[in-house]
Amino acid sequence: QVQLVESGGGLVQAGGSLKLSCTGFGIDVRSRTMGWSRQAPGKQRELVATITTSDGTNYAEFVKGRFAISRNNAKNTVYLQMNSLQPEDTAVYYCWRTAGYWGQGTQVTVSA
Repeated sequence: QVQLVESGGGLVQAGGSLKLSCTGFGIDVRSRTMGWSRQAPGKQRELVATITTSDGTNYAEFVKGRFAISRNNAKNTVYLQMNSLQPEDTAVYYCWRTAGYWGQGTQVTVSA
């Protein structure tokens, strides 16, 4: 079964950190651009970060300097390191791969 499985979400206080993981099963995370998006309650889903096949990265302005996307090819996993978290970062975070593959999402809640 082809799927992306996220983990690492949870509850953290403002200023804290979390590291999200996205592991591919039956899907190669190295072969296409991978990314993370998020959706807060009542808001549209928004792009957070991307990583290309050549490890080029891009970030939304609102996470630059705080979040970092990376990949471990041996583990077929993409990560999102999130530092200096703020309440406005509260959302369900989804990983995805180009060509329409999405994970089920992991909840991140940041308390004030």
